[in-house]
Amino acid sequence: MKTIDDLQVAGKRVFVRADLNVPLDGTTITDDGRIRAVAPTIAKLVERGAKVIVASHLGRPKGAPDPAFSLAPAAERLGEILGQAVAFATDTVGESARSVTAGLADGQVAVLENLRFNPGETSKDDAERGAFADQLAALADLYVGDGFGAVHRKHASVYDLPARLPHAAGDLIATEVQVLKKLTEDVKRPYVVALGGAKVSDKLAVIDQLLEKADRILVGGGMAYTFLKAKGHEVGISLLQEDQVPACQEYLARAEKRGVEFVLPVDVLVSAEFPDLKTKAPANPGTVAADAIPADQEGLDIGPKTRELYAAKVADAGTVFWNGPMGVFEHPDYAGGTKAVAQALLDSPAFTVVGGGDSAAAVRLLGFDENAFGHISTGGGASLEYLEGKTLPGLAALED
Repeated sequence: MKTIDDLQVAGKRVFVRADLNVPLDGTTITDDGRIRAVAPTIAKLVERGAKVIVASHLGRPKGAPDPAFSLAPAAERLGEILGQAVAFATDTVGESARSVTAGLADGQVAVLENLRFNPGETSKDDAERGAFADQLAALADLYVGDGFGAVHRKHASVYDLPARLPHAAGDLIATEVQVLKKLTEDVKRPYVVALGGAKVSDKLAVIDQLLEKADRILVGGGMAYTFLKAKGHEVGISLLQEDQVPACQEYLARAEKRGVEFVLPVDVLVSAEFPDLKTKAPANPGTVAADAIPADQEGLDIGPKTRELYAAKVADAGTVFWNGPMGVFEHPDYAGGTKAVAQALLDSPAFTVVGGGDSAAAVRLLGFDENAFGHISTGGGASLEYLEGKTLPGLAALED
């Protein structure tokens, strides 16, 4: 896989497929981590005299323009980070895109409007997707893939466009792949995986693979309650995927057979109602044993004994991969479990990887120094699919 160091970019129009899919509150960016992550690649191209055309998706618009999903705020923030003006095209391949990109001088940057405003970006039809890729290719001379959060999607700008232009991986993707290989091919042991998040169904495929590779798997977040149910415990009104209980029972049995420590919460914070994430009003949670959740209560975070247990399981690790919060970290009364796991990673001598998505957002929201971790991924879903052993279309497209 070539990198941008292998490309002659001076005076060339370089199409950078970035991941600017940042969370918005109206037009206010609430977490700019993904923009900051791709900025060094763009800055390097600027310094080498490229005319940089940045493109991305944001959210899930229905293949048509929708102001709620405009990339205009992301373009403005990118300009602030780069310290230079960034032009903005109000469409993807239309008159504005053609005019803005044609007007770029060497070292200048433009951002196209949300790629998913065009139905060709996400189409299942190869011809429709290819036609959109042809229009994008007409805007540029070279292609740089640097949106790791999108490489698991067979989309026009990710999969089809690299076939139409000389291409290379950006520094962000190159780093992500290098890190993920340390989690799959060259693992320093003990290898500890901490998994959280809402749905156990989102993690079953990666658990299936990790049971062959990890030494310990620690489970928290909403997905933990399906595993607790699989062990025969009542979980009250906690988040539960009843249809996944048999699969969880199978994985628990496999872990025991293979000698993999599969660690579930021993206590949890509970409440009769979900906390108000807007006002952050005090929730006054109670703490109960994980096998004694009251029928009218739901678990919303791992408890203090579990936090200590998980920290101990991470303390002697050689490698730690963490994906998914341990509770409703957006509310201060239920952020303690996620904070404890993050701190455990910092205290460990291990090579630590935070697997993007909500985990990365939690690190920033809770005030941790991002640079203190071994690596913070920008691709939650893409990272998991890589660990599942799947071929990622966007990476395959960048291979020569």
